[in-house]
Amino acid sequence: MAVRAIRGATQLDVDEREHLLERTAELVKAVLEANDLENEDLISILFTVTSDLRSEFPAVAGRQIGLTDVPLICMQEIPVPHALPRVVRLMLHTETPRSRDKIQHVYLHGAVALRPDLTGAQ
Repeated sequence: MAVRAIRGATQLDVDEREHLLERTAELVKAVLEANDLENEDLISILFTVTSDLRSEFPAVAGRQIGLTDVPLICMQEIPVPHALPRVVRLMLHTETPRSRDKIQHVYLHGAVALRPDLTGAQ
């Protein structure tokens, strides 16, 4: 087993609480599924949001889907003028037997533009 970091992001259509919780839960579930992870495999998740998202903490979505004993924290991204708006990013730390090249990073909705090299959207 090795400790690995898995990246992911999603873009919201609007800054509304339920929408943020839905998209964040979708992202976390997609990362877990893509990497065959269970809650007990997780070490922690760091969430970031762009400065235009203020309706809720993304960690609330993690708690709502059952990550009650996983350390979660939320932070704000650097407000770079040309950054993609309304983005929730995550960095999930896990113990996994997968090698680094077998890790699946997940980018959903408009966030696929952030890493076309990882999403096949080139």
